[in-house]
Amino acid sequence: MWADLLPIGRSAATGGYRRYAWTGADADCRAWFQAQAESRGLAYELDRNGNQWAWLGDPAGDNAVVTGSHLDSVPDGGAFDGPLGVVSSFAALDELRARRAAPTRPIAIVNFGDEEGARFGLACVGSRLTAGQLTAAQAHDLRDADGVTLAQAMERAGHDPSAIGPDPEQLARIGAFVELHVEQGRALAALDSGSAAGINHPVGVASAIWPHGRWRFDFHGEANHAGTTRIEDRRDPMLTYAAAVLAAREKAARSGALATFGKVSVEPNGVNAIASLVRGWLDSRAVDEQTLATVVAEIERAAVERGAREGVDVRVTRESFTPVVEFEHGLRDKLAALLGTDGAPVPVLPTGAGHDAGILSASVPTAMLFVRNPTGVSHSPAETAVEDDCLAGVTALADVLEGLACP
Repeated sequence: MWADLLPIGRSAATGGYRRYAWTGADADCRAWFQAQAESRGLAYELDRNGNQWAWLGDPAGDNAVVTGSHLDSVPDGGAFDGPLGVVSSFAALDELRARRAAPTRPIAIVNFGDEEGARFGLACVGSRLTAGQLTAAQAHDLRDADGVTLAQAMERAGHDPSAIGPDPEQLARIGAFVELHVEQGRALAALDSGSAAGINHPVGVASAIWPHGRWRFDFHGEANHAGTTRIEDRRDPMLTYAAAVLAAREKAARSGALATFGKVSVEPNGVNAIASLVRGWLDSRAVDEQTLATVVAEIERAAVERGAREGVDVRVTRESFTPVVEFEHGLRDKLAALLGTDGAPVPVLPTGAGHDAGILSASVPTAMLFVRNPTGVSHSPAETAVEDDCLAGVTALADVLEGLACP
């Protein structure tokens, strides 16, 4: 399975993945998912929002144990973020069948669409729509960098966009959702290196997801000639943008938070022209919502103050926000009990990364498993996990599915 997925959407120039929602690479990933489902005799389903489902047991039943993740990527992302969870779900189901386990609840594997938000700028579109956290009208307003709407992209890919929207019927079928994901950090590796007893931790359980969001900063200046405009006559938004980038680093470091300007657009984008408009997108995350709000407010204040000195107007728009997610304690503790041993209890740790499990947590019991990432690198072609750890993740997920669906 892993070998079949590896070439899809991979850039020959960077080695990273460009599997954006409703593109050709996305279609190839979707075809792969459907083929995996059908080869196992699972009931395949495409829901109204374009999420893919593979069912063992009655798809019309309720109280299902659902696992899976996503197959799309950030620009030049790694091979593991998302796909590891989907591949491991199919492998864990194979393991359950090899054990001759007898589920008493339906089991489903899901591929949620557009988790990364790389094309339309909003993360977790598929799960947000399902959970009613994104309305049909809001979804229809989403556009990519070329002005193509989400509805147009879905229609071109052969999916009817008129049906998208909250899906309470689908949501009601989920009794529990458990998402396996490569760790996006190196907390598990750090635990191992700090252990005098040489304890090995290939898999961990998530405790919570930090609150996080995306903000668009618009810096409005005045276009002019780079070679003739005196320094004192300039209204250069690039300077204000640069000050905001530095402020983000300073304010986040001071508060133990994270703040990153990772995307920027410039108009008119000429080498010999002073920009008229710079747009920068801020991603910020923190241990609690008050800290996050304070950090973003301080970055905005620093940008506005610098803009006033430069003659640049600064406008800030919050494009998305996800509050803190405390995974359902009963389910989290059950996973920890299933996977822990007397000699080495399974680590329970928080994460700053958002996931479909976090979106669904407001509606159904959710939990997450993390597979050790030895370098901690993610959203990069260098993202990795070793095969033994991935196999340990499959075994752990199979144990969880057996414990939840085959009591």
